[in-house]
Amino acid sequence: MNRSSKIYIAGHKGMVGSAIWRALQNKGYNNLIGRTSKELDLRNQDSVIQFFKSEKPEVVIDAAARVGGILANNNYPYQFLMDNLFIQNNLIDISLKFEVKKFIFLGSSCIYPKFASQPLKEEYLLTDLLEPTNEWYAIAKITGVKACEAIRKQFEKDYVSLMPTNLYGINDNFDLETSHVLPAMLRKFHEAKKKGNSPVTLWGSGTPLREFLFVDDMAKAVVFALENKLPEYLYNVGTGVDLTIKELAETIQKTVGHLGEIIWDKSKPDGTPRKLMDVSRLNSMGWKHEVQLEEGIAITYDWFKQNIENIKQVKLQE
Repeated sequence: MNRSSKIYIAGHKGMVGSAIWRALQNKGYNNLIGRTSKELDLRNQDSVIQFFKSEKPEVVIDAAARVGGILANNNYPYQFLMDNLFIQNNLIDISLKFEVKKFIFLGSSCIYPKFASQPLKEEYLLTDLLEPTNEWYAIAKITGVKACEAIRKQFEKDYVSLMPTNLYGINDNFDLETSHVLPAMLRKFHEAKKKGNSPVTLWGSGTPLREFLFVDDMAKAVVFALENKLPEYLYNVGTGVDLTIKELAETIQKTVGHLGEIIWDKSKPDGTPRKLMDVSRLNSMGWKHEVQLEEGIAITYDWFKQNIENIKQVKLQE
């Protein structure tokens, strides 16, 4: 891949997109382009067509999506389904029409069935029912994966899908209504510490198992996919290691320095019992994660404290 190739990163201001931007810059790529959602509404097909006509990107990395945790997915199922379908379908289809050389589609481990065998292998896709609390987002992402696979099959284009496990890190969303579990916990423990180590109430039983990947490692996986022609259409991206939500909470509590009680609200849903990715396919190609969880949480918390006045807090509208 030429360092001066024009690379469009959709969602370049988000946690994942900004990490990809940093990673590419660090490797000497000097022709990166991005647009904020105010500058370019990816749900609007005409706007996306005009953008591609004007900019003519050679590579497209789709890190744009409407994302959120269990609460947001439950409360806004229509937006999570339709917004993501519009965003990705416009990008995928228009990239094909404008003969984009390489397209990297980013999804989520939630595309796999709720009770699939662990760890999750790529071939488990569409073999059983999804987790109900995020099926709307999952269905949209599955559609994107299959669209990219169809383009590979029919047009022999270099379109590849990367499915990350739970991501966290710099530029994460810390809004308590719409954020994922790790940043939500980090903020809760921080605020409880400020209130004299008041108790922290967390959803569920604490028993589900989850895997977490530092976003800069995800960005390096995207760069790896960019610089190599991968033979398969779908690759999991993760650490291959998981821990219970209770262990995660205790790790974050220790990092923050909160000394109060943790209360588990078992009336709230746990979500999928376990989501561990089988990352052997991408590992065998030469990529592996570098940042361990404790280190990643410490980096994220330091960034959170430094940017607390301006941290991203995404509100969803009905």
